Amino acid sequence: MKTFGDKLHAAMRDRGALCAGIDPHPSLLAAWGLGDDVAGLERFAGTCVEAWGSRLAVLKPQSAFFERMGSGGIAVLERLIADARSAGALVLLDAKRGDLGSTMKGYADAYLEQSSPLAVDAITVNPYLGFESLRPMLDAAAENAAGVFVVALTSNPEGAQFQHAATAHGTVAGEVLAAVRAENEGAVPLGSVGAVVGANLARLDEDVDVNGPLLAPGYGVQGGTADTMRRLFGSTYPNVLASMSRGLLTSGPSVKGLREAAARSLAALNVDPSQSWR
Repeated sequence: MKTFGDKLHAAMRDRGALCAGIDPHPSLLAAWGLGDDVAGLERFAGTCVEAWGSRLAVLKPQSAFFERMGSGGIAVLERLIADARSAGALVLLDAKRGDLGSTMKGYADAYLEQSSPLAVDAITVNPYLGFESLRPMLDAAAENAAGVFVVALTSNPEGAQFQHAATAHGTVAGEVLAAVRAENEGAVPLGSVGAVVGANLARLDEDVDVNGPLLAPGYGVQGGTADTMRRLFGSTYPNVLASMSRGLLTSGPSVKGLREAAARSLAALNVDPSQSWR
């Protein structure tokens, strides 16, 4: 059975290193001429999958915008996941779950156990109850050939309070990255445990080479560019999965507009659409 690292490495090679965020924010639903309701949510999600499911490496629905509509929204999320995976995209659920013991196991069963209707290829998690609190999710990922992306370095001002706090060995973020690196030890070509590191950070003081993928939100509207990411990530740039949401979604609601926006973003990342979008 191929690991998530194997699958992501192949997807980034074949389809490019762009992750399309699917964030049906109320203002975007309105901009697309859709109602802020389940029907609008379903149309939005379906259009994104039609535009990108057979073309991009990873689609990343933001769970909060589906959860806020209750059971109807969760049903839309289930269909989005199933349809995107059927189209060949990997699905990364942006949920940033973080809890303890049996509760974390419950989240792992919901999102990574492949018999679950919400099963995805990977999920974002929050390590700030202690890295070992993630163990049920890490174990479930290994058992199901799935992936986990651990929040490490974000660009929001509030993040520094915890992420840059000093420890005996450096910073909290540095210790999180070291723990991710340990999980991926010996993995070839890419580990299945990734780290979330902002694309629009001014600089990196920690070692972000974790022998796994780096999810880089903030590409586009939030200020991250392909050039700044090359400088920021240096030798680890080939493992960076650039994440863009609003910069793509504002080109909707037409499928053509969404595809063209993605093609421009891929080109900036040094991806030839004629090669990756066959």
